[in-house]
Amino acid sequence: MAQDTPKDNAGFTLPAPVSAPASAPPAAAGAATTATTEPAPALDAAGTTDTSSRDTLVGGVVLLLLFIAFFFAKNAYANGLVAKRVPPNKANASGWWLFIFLASLATGVVLAAVNAHKFLAPLFMGPLVLVGLVALLLTFTSSRR
Repeated sequence: MAQDTPKDNAGFTLPAPVSAPASAPPAAAGAATTATTEPAPALDAAGTTDTSSRDTLVGGVVLLLLFIAFFFAKNAYANGLVAKRVPPNKANASGWWLFIFLASLATGVVLAAVNAHKFLAPLFMGPLVLVGLVALLLTFTSSRR
């Protein structure tokens, strides 16, 4: 009896180890052990796979680098408008609207790349598209003389 049910230090009986049946071929037993050792991907409420933290981190870094590049593009655009005799305050406002447009566009693309099933929903993309369209409209209308 002591050999069939090992006991731990507290005196509780431990379950017997599960072994492959004697009639199963060795390849099937090896496949069964590898299938159970791999973790299943986490599913959210909609039944789609969850975004890993590594994907989110990479997406955030890419978005930060794009925002820095867009800031320099904003300054170049505003300076180009000033060179075309647009008043500096209107050129600066137009540059910021360009930055907001590019930032919303990049945010939508990065979110879609990180987890398309989750972030291409209208709840996420609707406000981004709306802000992007308004910013695009104001980019060109605010730079008029």
